[in-house]
Amino acid sequence: MATLNTEDSPTGRAPGRTADAIDAAILRRLTDDPDVTTLALAESTGLARNTVRARLARYKADGALKSFERRIDPAFLGYPLHAHVITKVTQRKLTSVAEALAGIPEVLEVSGLSGVADLLVHVVARDAEDLYRVTGRILAVDGVKRTNTGLVMQELVGYRVTQLLDGP
Repeated sequence: MATLNTEDSPTGRAPGRTADAIDAAILRRLTDDPDVTTLALAESTGLARNTVRARLARYKADGALKSFERRIDPAFLGYPLHAHVITKVTQRKLTSVAEALAGIPEVLEVSGLSGVADLLVHVVARDAEDLYRVTGRILAVDGVKRTNTGLVMQELVGYRVTQLLDGP
């Protein structure tokens, strides 16, 4: 079963907790219908309502479920272009670079990397001209040494985790 929570992990979740069969049943049902009520969730999984309620509370406390934000399509908000900006930074300025990137509204996510680049910055833009502006803002951040931008042409495999519920 997949690890849902590990406090010492880069995601900062609770230590060592992994999904069991009950969690898998609840999470599969939530994946099918994220807006399902607790009562309907209990009925469809064959679990007691209090069990479902306790598990949902635990997921929230542990940070196992991501925010509603992940469900919002940026294109609906007027940002149809997605790009990944591979960024090389001055290591001692990594924290201030991350803080500056968090201040750019079009930056959706920043991941620290090992290897030839330091950061993978997921951005959105209204059009090519706007993408040029956004990447210019990233390059202007003190501590950013170099960037390389790749425009997302097509999403071939969308974000998914339910295949992990059955384990390896």
